[in-house]
Amino acid sequence: MDIAAMSVVMSNSKVRSDASLAIMANVKNLMQQQGNQLTEMLSQSVANAPHPTLGKSVDIKL
Repeated sequence: MDIAAMSVVMSNSKVRSDASLAIMANVKNLMQQQGNQLTEMLSQSVANAPHPTLGKSVDIKL
């Protein structure tokens, strides 16, 4: 293999590696945002959760 071809192969390899790292960084940021949103959503829903047995039975006297 000559020097020019090896240089092109190495350059392409570096570009692919850099692109993969950039994509992974974006995915990591997205997952952090979604995790924060999920945590916020769960903390809000717990405060407004109804009693677990409320409305499960009806007392009727005849």
